[in-house]
Amino acid sequence: MKKTILIILALLNASYLFAQKNIFIASDLSKEGEFTSNCEGPAVDKKGNIYAVNIKQDGTIAQITPDGKTSVFLTLPEGSVGNGIRFGSANTFFVADYMQHNVLKVDLQTQKVSVLAHVPAMNQPNDLAIMSNGTIFCSDPNWTASSGQIWKVTQDGKAELLVKDMGTTNGIEVSPDEKILYVNESVQKNVWAFDISPLGTLSNKRLLIKFDDGGMDGMRCDDKGNLYITRHGLGIIDIVSPQGKIIQTVKMKGKLTSNISFGGKDGKTCYVTLQDRKCIETFRSNNAGREWKMMKKFK
Repeated sequence: MKKTILIILALLNASYLFAQKNIFIASDLSKEGEFTSNCEGPAVDKKGNIYAVNIKQDGTIAQITPDGKTSVFLTLPEGSVGNGIRFGSANTFFVADYMQHNVLKVDLQTQKVSVLAHVPAMNQPNDLAIMSNGTIFCSDPNWTASSGQIWKVTQDGKAELLVKDMGTTNGIEVSPDEKILYVNESVQKNVWAFDISPLGTLSNKRLLIKFDDGGMDGMRCDDKGNLYITRHGLGIIDIVSPQGKIIQTVKMKGKLTSNISFGGKDGKTCYVTLQDRKCIETFRSNNAGREWKMMKKFK
Protein backbone atom coordinates (compact mmCIF):
# COMPACT_ATOMS: atom_id res chain seq x y z
CA MET A 1 0.00 0.00 0.00
CA LYS A 2 2.80 2.39 0.94
CA LYS A 3 4.61 1.61 -2.32
CA THR A 4 1.43 2.32 -4.31
CA ILE A 5 0.99 5.69 -2.59
CA LEU A 6 4.60 6.60 -3.32
CA ILE A 7 4.13 5.71 -6.99
CA ILE A 8 0.97 7.81 -7.21
CA LEU A 9 2.71 10.77 -5.55
CA ALA A 10 5.65 10.42 -7.93
CA LEU A 11 3.31 10.39 -10.94
CA LEU A 12 1.44 13.43 -9.66
CA ASN A 13 4.70 15.27 -9.08
CA ALA A 14 5.94 14.33 -12.57
CA SER A 15 2.67 15.53 -14.08
CA TYR A 16 2.95 18.83 -12.19
CA LEU A 17 6.55 19.36 -13.28
CA PHE A 18 5.61 18.59 -16.91
CA ALA A 19 2.75 21.09 -16.77
CA GLN A 20 5.00 23.75 -15.23
CA LYS A 21 7.71 23.10 -17.81
CA ASN A 22 5.27 23.65 -20.69
CA ILE A 23 3.71 26.93 -19.59
CA PHE A 24 4.54 30.10 -21.52
CA ILE A 25 5.39 28.17 -24.71
CA ALA A 26 3.57 29.36 -27.84
CA SER A 27 1.93 27.10 -30.41
CA ASP A 28 -0.61 27.59 -33.21
CA LEU A 29 -4.34 27.36 -32.54
CA SER A 30 -5.57 28.31 -36.03
CA LYS A 31 -3.88 27.90 -39.40
CA GLU A 32 -1.61 30.64 -40.64
CA GLY A 33 -3.27 32.96 -43.17
CA GLU A 34 -6.91 32.34 -42.19
CA PHE A 35 -7.41 35.92 -40.97
CA THR A 36 -6.66 39.29 -42.54
CA SER A 37 -3.81 41.49 -41.34
CA ASN A 38 -6.37 43.22 -39.09
CA CYS A 39 -7.02 40.15 -36.93
CA GLU A 40 -7.76 41.34 -33.42
CA GLY A 41 -9.99 41.19 -30.39
CA PRO A 42 -9.97 37.59 -29.09
CA ALA A 43 -12.67 36.85 -26.51
CA VAL A 44 -13.91 33.55 -25.09
CA ASP A 45 -17.49 32.49 -24.38
CA LYS A 46 -18.65 30.38 -21.46
CA LYS A 47 -18.33 27.18 -23.50
CA GLY A 48 -14.72 27.89 -24.39
CA ASN A 49 -15.20 29.02 -28.00
CA ILE A 50 -12.95 31.86 -29.10
CA TYR A 51 -14.14 34.85 -31.14
CA ALA A 52 -11.90 37.20 -33.12
CA VAL A 53 -12.43 39.82 -35.82
CA ASN A 54 -11.63 39.78 -39.53
CA ILE A 55 -11.41 36.20 -40.70
CA LYS A 56 -11.11 35.80 -44.51
CA GLN A 57 -12.12 39.45 -44.96
CA ASP A 58 -12.48 42.59 -42.84
CA GLY A 59 -15.90 43.10 -41.26
CA THR A 60 -16.34 39.50 -40.15
CA ILE A 61 -16.21 37.79 -36.78
CA ALA A 62 -14.77 34.31 -36.46
CA GLN A 63 -15.68 31.52 -34.09
CA ILE A 64 -12.85 29.15 -33.22
CA THR A 65 -13.39 25.95 -31.26
CA PRO A 66 -10.93 25.08 -28.49
CA ASP A 67 -9.29 22.56 -30.85
CA GLY A 68 -8.72 25.21 -33.54
CA LYS A 69 -11.57 24.74 -36.03
CA THR A 70 -12.49 28.10 -37.52
CA SER A 71 -15.67 29.39 -39.14
CA VAL A 72 -17.26 32.74 -39.99
CA PHE A 73 -19.66 33.39 -37.11
CA LEU A 74 -21.19 36.52 -38.63
CA THR A 75 -20.58 39.47 -40.92
CA LEU A 76 -21.06 42.92 -39.43
CA PRO A 77 -23.32 45.51 -41.11
CA GLU A 78 -21.87 47.06 -44.25
CA GLY A 79 -19.13 49.58 -43.46
CA SER A 80 -18.47 48.26 -39.96
CA VAL A 81 -15.13 46.69 -39.01
CA GLY A 82 -14.52 45.30 -35.55
CA ASN A 83 -11.51 45.54 -33.28
CA GLY A 84 -11.83 44.65 -29.58
CA ILE A 85 -14.48 42.14 -28.41
CA ARG A 86 -15.67 41.65 -24.81
CA PHE A 87 -18.41 39.51 -23.29
CA GLY A 88 -20.94 41.21 -21.02
CA SER A 89 -23.05 38.13 -20.27
CA ALA A 90 -23.17 34.48 -21.26
CA ASN A 91 -25.02 35.34 -24.49
CA THR A 92 -23.93 38.91 -25.25
CA PHE A 93 -20.68 40.37 -26.48
CA PHE A 94 -19.67 43.86 -27.51
CA VAL A 95 -17.51 44.96 -30.44
CA ALA A 96 -15.55 48.17 -30.97
CA ASP A 97 -16.50 49.22 -34.52
CA TYR A 98 -13.74 51.66 -35.38
CA MET A 99 -15.00 52.49 -38.88
CA GLN A 100 -18.47 53.65 -37.85
CA HIS A 101 -17.69 55.10 -34.38
CA ASN A 102 -19.86 52.46 -32.71
CA VAL A 103 -19.87 50.05 -29.84
CA LEU A 104 -21.90 47.16 -31.21
CA LYS A 105 -23.92 44.61 -29.25
CA VAL A 106 -24.16 41.03 -30.50
CA ASP A 107 -26.61 38.34 -29.38
CA LEU A 108 -24.64 35.10 -29.31
CA GLN A 109 -27.70 32.91 -29.89
CA THR A 110 -29.53 34.84 -32.61
CA GLN A 111 -26.40 36.51 -34.09
CA LYS A 112 -28.34 39.78 -34.15
CA VAL A 113 -26.10 42.86 -34.28
CA SER A 114 -27.35 46.16 -32.86
CA VAL A 115 -25.75 49.50 -32.01
CA LEU A 116 -25.28 49.99 -28.27
CA ALA A 117 -23.69 53.41 -28.71
CA HIS A 118 -22.94 55.56 -31.75
CA VAL A 119 -20.51 58.35 -30.83
CA PRO A 120 -19.43 60.59 -33.74
CA ALA A 121 -16.98 62.38 -31.39
CA MET A 122 -14.94 59.18 -31.06
CA ASN A 123 -11.81 59.02 -33.21
CA GLN A 124 -12.06 55.25 -33.68
CA PRO A 125 -13.10 53.00 -30.79
CA ASN A 126 -10.27 50.52 -30.50
CA ASP A 127 -10.40 48.17 -27.54
CA LEU A 128 -12.86 47.51 -24.75
CA ALA A 129 -12.69 46.60 -21.06
CA ILE A 130 -15.77 45.59 -19.12
CA MET A 131 -16.75 45.44 -15.44
CA SER A 132 -19.04 42.94 -13.78
CA ASN A 133 -21.83 45.58 -13.63
CA GLY A 134 -21.65 45.96 -17.42
CA THR A 135 -19.81 49.28 -17.54
CA ILE A 136 -17.61 49.41 -20.64
CA PHE A 137 -14.42 51.43 -20.96
CA CYS A 138 -13.27 52.18 -24.49
CA SER A 139 -9.86 53.30 -25.74
CA ASP A 140 -10.05 55.83 -28.56
CA PRO A 141 -6.79 56.64 -30.37
CA ASN A 142 -6.11 59.20 -33.07
CA TRP A 143 -3.17 57.61 -34.84
CA THR A 144 -2.48 60.57 -37.12
CA ALA A 145 -2.18 63.00 -34.21
CA SER A 146 -0.57 60.46 -31.82
CA SER A 147 -3.28 61.31 -29.31
CA GLY A 148 -6.14 59.51 -27.63
CA GLN A 149 -9.08 59.45 -25.22
CA ILE A 150 -10.95 57.13 -22.85
CA TRP A 151 -14.74 56.75 -22.96
CA LYS A 152 -17.26 55.08 -20.70
CA VAL A 153 -20.32 53.40 -22.21
CA THR A 154 -23.16 52.15 -20.02
CA GLN A 155 -25.54 49.30 -20.78
CA ASP A 156 -28.25 51.75 -21.79
CA GLY A 157 -25.96 53.15 -24.48
CA LYS A 158 -24.93 56.40 -22.81
CA ALA A 159 -21.37 57.44 -23.66
CA GLU A 160 -19.22 59.77 -21.56
CA LEU A 161 -15.75 61.11 -22.32
CA LEU A 162 -13.69 60.41 -19.20
CA VAL A 163 -10.15 61.40 -20.20
CA LYS A 164 -8.82 63.40 -23.16
CA ASP A 165 -5.39 64.69 -24.22
CA MET A 166 -3.65 61.35 -23.84
CA GLY A 167 -1.22 59.62 -26.17
CA THR A 168 -2.37 56.89 -28.59
CA THR A 169 -4.63 54.98 -26.20
CA ASN A 170 -4.89 51.33 -27.16
CA GLY A 171 -4.93 48.37 -24.75
CA ILE A 172 -7.32 48.78 -21.84
CA GLU A 173 -8.20 46.57 -18.87
CA VAL A 174 -9.80 46.50 -15.41
CA SER A 175 -8.04 45.04 -12.36
CA PRO A 176 -9.54 41.96 -10.65
CA ASP A 177 -10.96 44.05 -7.78
CA GLU A 178 -12.36 46.52 -10.37
CA LYS A 179 -10.73 49.46 -8.59
CA ILE A 180 -8.08 50.23 -11.24
CA LEU A 181 -8.26 50.86 -14.98
CA TYR A 182 -5.10 50.27 -17.00
CA VAL A 183 -4.61 51.98 -20.36
CA ASN A 184 -1.55 51.88 -22.61
CA GLU A 185 -0.29 54.36 -25.19
CA SER A 186 1.20 52.54 -28.17
CA VAL A 187 3.40 55.27 -29.61
CA GLN A 188 4.49 56.79 -26.29
CA LYS A 189 5.14 53.32 -24.79
CA ASN A 190 3.43 54.15 -21.47
CA VAL A 191 1.01 52.12 -19.37
CA TRP A 192 -1.13 54.28 -17.09
CA ALA A 193 -3.25 53.36 -14.08
CA PHE A 194 -6.39 55.19 -12.91
CA ASP A 195 -8.57 54.73 -9.85
CA ILE A 196 -12.17 53.80 -10.73
CA SER A 197 -14.88 55.40 -8.57
CA PRO A 198 -18.17 53.64 -7.72
CA LEU A 199 -19.76 55.86 -10.41
CA GLY A 200 -17.26 54.74 -13.04
CA THR A 201 -15.25 57.95 -13.20
CA LEU A 202 -11.44 57.97 -13.27
CA SER A 203 -8.89 59.77 -11.10
CA ASN A 204 -5.33 59.60 -9.75
CA LYS A 205 -3.57 58.98 -13.06
CA ARG A 206 -0.12 57.47 -12.51
CA LEU A 207 2.50 55.73 -14.63
CA LEU A 208 2.67 51.97 -14.13
CA ILE A 209 5.52 51.24 -16.56
CA LYS A 210 7.29 52.83 -19.53
CA PHE A 211 8.99 50.73 -22.21
CA ASP A 212 12.06 51.78 -24.16
CA ASP A 213 11.29 49.92 -27.37
CA GLY A 214 8.52 48.18 -29.31
CA GLY A 215 4.86 48.99 -29.53
CA MET A 216 1.89 47.93 -27.42
CA ASP A 217 -1.56 46.74 -28.39
CA GLY A 218 -4.19 44.81 -26.40
CA MET A 219 -3.69 43.66 -22.82
CA ARG A 220 -5.55 41.65 -20.19
CA CYS A 221 -5.24 40.90 -16.47
CA ASP A 222 -4.94 37.51 -14.83
CA ASP A 223 -6.75 36.84 -11.56
CA LYS A 224 -3.67 37.94 -9.57
CA GLY A 225 -3.71 41.37 -11.15
CA ASN A 226 -0.76 40.87 -13.50
CA LEU A 227 -1.08 42.56 -16.92
CA TYR A 228 -0.37 40.53 -20.08
CA ILE A 229 0.69 43.15 -22.62
CA THR A 230 1.00 42.37 -26.33
CA ARG A 231 4.22 44.02 -27.53
CA HIS A 232 3.34 44.70 -31.16
CA GLY A 233 6.39 44.40 -33.38
CA LEU A 234 8.50 42.52 -30.84
CA GLY A 235 6.57 39.25 -30.93
CA ILE A 236 6.36 38.92 -27.17
CA ILE A 237 3.89 39.17 -24.31
CA ASP A 238 5.30 41.05 -21.33
CA ILE A 239 3.64 40.07 -18.05
CA VAL A 240 3.77 43.03 -15.66
CA SER A 241 2.98 42.94 -11.95
CA PRO A 242 0.59 45.42 -10.29
CA GLN A 243 3.75 47.15 -9.03
CA GLY A 244 4.93 47.76 -12.60
CA LYS A 245 7.69 45.13 -12.81
CA ILE A 246 8.16 42.70 -15.72
CA ILE A 247 7.89 39.24 -14.16
CA GLN A 248 7.73 37.10 -17.31
CA THR A 249 8.23 37.47 -21.05
CA VAL A 250 6.53 35.03 -23.43
CA LYS A 251 7.98 34.69 -26.92
CA MET A 252 5.40 34.17 -29.65
CA LYS A 253 6.02 32.69 -33.11
CA GLY A 254 4.95 35.83 -34.98
CA LYS A 255 5.96 39.46 -34.42
CA LEU A 256 2.76 41.53 -34.67
CA THR A 257 0.95 40.53 -31.46
CA SER A 258 -2.30 42.50 -31.46
CA ASN A 259 -4.46 41.25 -28.59
CA ILE A 260 -4.92 38.55 -25.98
CA SER A 261 -7.64 36.73 -24.03
CA PHE A 262 -7.89 33.93 -21.47
CA GLY A 263 -9.93 30.73 -21.75
CA GLY A 264 -9.70 26.96 -21.58
CA LYS A 265 -11.21 24.66 -18.97
CA ASP A 266 -9.31 26.32 -16.13
CA GLY A 267 -8.97 29.83 -17.56
CA LYS A 268 -5.20 29.48 -17.91
CA THR A 269 -5.03 29.17 -21.70
CA CYS A 270 -4.08 32.41 -23.45
CA TYR A 271 -5.14 33.18 -27.02
CA VAL A 272 -3.15 35.77 -28.97
CA THR A 273 -3.93 37.27 -32.39
CA LEU A 274 -0.91 37.66 -34.72
CA GLN A 275 -1.36 40.16 -37.54
CA ASP A 276 1.74 39.18 -39.52
CA ARG A 277 0.93 35.45 -39.44
CA LYS A 278 -2.84 36.14 -39.72
CA CYS A 279 -3.70 33.50 -37.14
CA ILE A 280 -4.18 32.83 -33.45
CA GLU A 281 -1.42 31.45 -31.27
CA THR A 282 -1.89 30.04 -27.79
CA PHE A 283 0.09 29.35 -24.65
CA ARG A 284 -0.54 28.19 -21.12
CA SER A 285 -0.20 30.51 -18.13
CA ASN A 286 0.11 29.71 -14.44
CA ASN A 287 -2.88 31.93 -13.56
CA ALA A 288 -6.45 32.19 -14.79
CA GLY A 289 -7.80 35.29 -16.51
CA ARG A 290 -9.71 38.02 -14.71
CA GLU A 291 -12.53 38.10 -17.27
CA TRP A 292 -12.65 34.29 -17.46
CA LYS A 293 -13.50 34.22 -13.75
CA MET A 294 -16.12 36.90 -14.30
CA MET A 295 -17.62 34.84 -17.15
CA LYS A 296 -18.01 31.84 -14.85
CA LYS A 297 -20.58 33.84 -12.88
CA PHE A 298 -22.72 34.62 -15.94
CA LYS A 299 -26.00 32.76 -16.32
